[in-house]
Amino acid sequence: MFRNTFMASLVALTALASVTANAELKRLDNVAVIVNDGVILEGEIKSIVADVRAKAALANQVLPSDKALRAQAIDKLVLTSIQLQMAERMGIQISDAHLDSVLQSIAERQNISVDEFRQQLESTGENFERYREELRNEIALNEVVRANVRRRVNVSEQEIDTLVKIIEQQTSKEEYQIGHILIAVDSNATQAEVEERRDVADKVIELLNEGSDFKQVAIASSSGIKALEGGDWGYMSVNEMPSLFSENVKGQPKDSLVGPLRSGAGFHIVKILDVRGRETVEIKEVNARHILLTPSIILSEEKAKNMLNQFVSDVKEGKADFAELAKEHSEDPGSALRGGDLGWANPDVYAPNFKDTIAELKIGEFSAPFRTQFGWHVVQLMDTRKADTTEKTKKDRAYQIIFKRKFAEEQESWLREIREQAFIEVITG
Repeated sequence: MFRNTFMASLVALTALASVTANAELKRLDNVAVIVNDGVILEGEIKSIVADVRAKAALANQVLPSDKALRAQAIDKLVLTSIQLQMAERMGIQISDAHLDSVLQSIAERQNISVDEFRQQLESTGENFERYREELRNEIALNEVVRANVRRRVNVSEQEIDTLVKIIEQQTSKEEYQIGHILIAVDSNATQAEVEERRDVADKVIELLNEGSDFKQVAIASSSGIKALEGGDWGYMSVNEMPSLFSENVKGQPKDSLVGPLRSGAGFHIVKILDVRGRETVEIKEVNARHILLTPSIILSEEKAKNMLNQFVSDVKEGKADFAELAKEHSEDPGSALRGGDLGWANPDVYAPNFKDTIAELKIGEFSAPFRTQFGWHVVQLMDTRKADTTEKTKKDRAYQIIFKRKFAEEQESWLREIREQAFIEVITG
């Protein structure tokens, strides 16, 4: 009670100070939800709802009621607020240089410049500065999720070996586009509450069987992380799905409904939105070495970049040895002791900027310093080769499949846990 009164008083004092400081009285945005030490404003909720409505209008999609949209928007903002507060406590800060490198990558993937990308955004009515700050938050959220969820995921050698055998025996190359609706059940729910949520799930199945639009129902009813995207999980193989889904989805035709399926999170309803055959791609492996410098309070972005430029200059002039510089200065623990050597690898395992930079190099050539989410790098391409279908490649693929599946499962659990542990109070409804 004291905390609620204090937060309300703080908001009131802030509003009073603002009115006093401005000659022209302006209506301030209302606080709609208190989340731990932060607040969600009414304007933020309305903004998300407006964005969803605008996208639905372009797609000629019918949306649920304003109340349902508002509830989904609040859920999304609550989780975002909790995670951003965690990012602040963890000291995660996305610098302008890091943000610029991500924007550069986004533009390059569309074969346009950043200026052209900005013009493209603004031509659709999007505010570029708003997009930029939303992207900064998205990067921070990804780092928070990776740091907290990754340590919860364990993949054993036995799991890898078992999956390798399954893949070798499997002839199917099908991928499924999955639609997902989660009817959440609180971890402390009574049996009566569980049965009540089961009835809701059955009602959702009934609505879908009667022809209701899946995406509309997902937006209105789902507690899943993709609810506002209509529950669309995209394409994946049965091995990449949560095991609960794969056992029930495999072999099902397009438009099939599966569920409700019970898990610790609640009741899941899955729709097969599409099925397609998997394409095979020849892998070209690269052998590279690099030096990584991570900016900090002591080491600025500009200084890190200048140091790497100097390292390359000294190596080219014969004044220094790249391997020794990597051992002394690189902050990548996995490669520093090996003189920066990353060994043979599929370029797809690297961060997008890293992969793209390597792709532009000739054998023996050094890159200019470039930024990824890990810091500033300089990389040298040592050699390339065509990848054979080796046991290592099979195991690496199996590991990625298992990790992706477990990561998705653990992310759902983690998000549910941090929400249950947070202080949340809706002020306006």
